[in-house]
Amino acid sequence: MNFVIRLLITALAVIISSYLLPGVEVDSFLTAVIIGVVLALLNVTLKPILIILTIPATILTMGLFILVINALIILIADAIVPGFYVDGFWWALAFSLILWVVNSVLKDIGGASKEKR
Repeated sequence: MNFVIRLLITALAVIISSYLLPGVEVDSFLTAVIIGVVLALLNVTLKPILIILTIPATILTMGLFILVINALIILIADAIVPGFYVDGFWWALAFSLILWVVNSVLKDIGGASKEKR
């Protein structure tokens, strides 16, 4: 159940992020849910491999290369999911940053409501 809630929060964050960025388009909420699933799968499988392969670049940039990896994951999701369009690397980078911020805020709101119970 926790995964489903996190998936819906991520889908909502994808929708909000796409409204904030003109270079990113999401066709529907169902597409946003699919993007959430694809991003989760890519982050679990591909991202650790990319991080290990790019350790020297990550060390040289003091960790900032992780942002490039996040943008590449977004671009891969763009290639996989129909109905999700990103205009290029810089939009993917901005999308990943805004998605992270919106996702964090939404999870904090959800966590605050749990604490009040």
